[in-house]
Amino acid sequence: MSFKVTILTALFLALGFAASGAFAQEPLKVCAAEDEMPYSNKKGEGFENKLAQLVGEELGRKVEYVTWTDPRFYLRDYLDKGLCDVSIGMDTGDPRVLTTRPYYRSGYVFITRQNDNLDLRNWDSEVLRKAERIAYVPGSPAEVMMRAIGRYNDMFNYEQELVGYKSRRNQYVKYDNAKLVSEVASGRAEVAVLWGPAGARYVKESSTPLKVTVIPDNNTRADGEKVGFHYSTSMGVRKGDEALLAQLNQVIEKRQHDIRQILEAEGIPLLPEQEPALAMQKQD
Repeated sequence: MSFKVTILTALFLALGFAASGAFAQEPLKVCAAEDEMPYSNKKGEGFENKLAQLVGEELGRKVEYVTWTDPRFYLRDYLDKGLCDVSIGMDTGDPRVLTTRPYYRSGYVFITRQNDNLDLRNWDSEVLRKAERIAYVPGSPAEVMMRAIGRYNDMFNYEQELVGYKSRRNQYVKYDNAKLVSEVASGRAEVAVLWGPAGARYVKESSTPLKVTVIPDNNTRADGEKVGFHYSTSMGVRKGDEALLAQLNQVIEKRQHDIRQILEAEGIPLLPEQEPALAMQKQD
């Protein structure tokens, strides 16, 4: 009897040590926006918050968020300095970091009211030449094409009205994705042009039925240079952290179905991945 008790005791102790070892792993520190919805916020309400939790669950590591407020400097000031380990949403091939295999691909979209029945397929559509107001984010590929079709100057004052936040430091300007969608829903603008994942949630939540048209990826600016509208998204880690990169790639491969469910529930338009994945850097 004492022999059996000794064996059982040893087994329980071994299991206890194994469990404590699992829970004693270092937390996964995720670089996350304090208030950049629909991606992330301090309440964990963004779709990238959900993806971070999925990654932490698969790795057996508790997720801790290291939040930032200015997207221009978080890689330099947080990821590169080791204050956080991973950024969930990065352009595939971003040269500042090591990026995983893509976990989704999407594109910029035109957003219109369903009842308007606008014949809007691409940047050559007559609708864009006649629209009184087109809501878009300056600095994005949409601005390049607004210039190409000759609508940039007459929309300039309207775009200034859409600014949601301007910081005192270096005049960081922020546009609220929900506001741009609401401009169309309310009838104030005929068209909005947004990165699909940025507007999907607000299109889905709109009480006014809205239509989303993925913009073809065959656009060129005035000098004939290609303007990209479809991009692949990966997770990013510090250069040199190949071990974590390999783990994240395994998570993406193993949990691709669950990742897709999160993205589809968000309403994000998903496009087929290219081989090799597009490595252009998207402008926000």
